Amino acid sequence: MATFRATIDWSLKAGEDFANGRYGRGHTVSFAEHAVPATASPHVVGKWAQKGSVDPEEMLVASISDCHMLTFLHRARLAGFVVTRYRDAAEGVMEKTAEGRMAVTRVALHPEIVYEGRRPTPAERDRLHHEAHEECFIANSVKTQITVEEVEPAEA
Repeated sequence: MATFRATIDWSLKAGEDFANGRYGRGHTVSFAEHAVPATASPHVVGKWAQKGSVDPEEMLVASISDCHMLTFLHRARLAGFVVTRYRDAAEGVMEKTAEGRMAVTRVALHPEIVYEGRRPTPAERDRLHHEAHEECFIANSVKTQITVEEVEPAEA
C-alpha cells in the first residue's frame, strides 16, 4: 500500500468579495517535492480563473494519459520493443451525466509512439494498450470511459 498526499492552498485576496462570488480561484497544489499553480476551469468560472494554471479537469485528463503512458512503456519493454518517443494529445469531455451532474465522462488518448527496431503489429499494439489500460492505477480508479486511438508518428 502507498499513501499519496497533496496540499491545496488558497486564500482570499484583499478587495475580493467572497460573499458575491467575486474572488480569484487561483491556488497552489503542493506535493512532497514540488508545487503547481492551479485554478478552477475557465469553462466554469470564466474571468475568475487564474491564467497560466492547471485546472482539476486538466489534471484528471493528464493523470489518465500519464499513467497509461508509463504502464504502456513498461509493457512494451517487457514485450521486447524499444520505444524512443511517446507523445499523447489526450482530450477529455465534460458533460452532464444521466443524473444531471457535470462530469468528465470520456477521455480519448491519442498516443503517437516511435519505436527503434521492430514495431508491434496492430494486434500486438492493441494488446499492449489493453494491458496498459488494465494495469493503469488511475484508469482503475475512475469510472470515466477511456479510449486509446494510437496515431502514426510523422516521419522524422
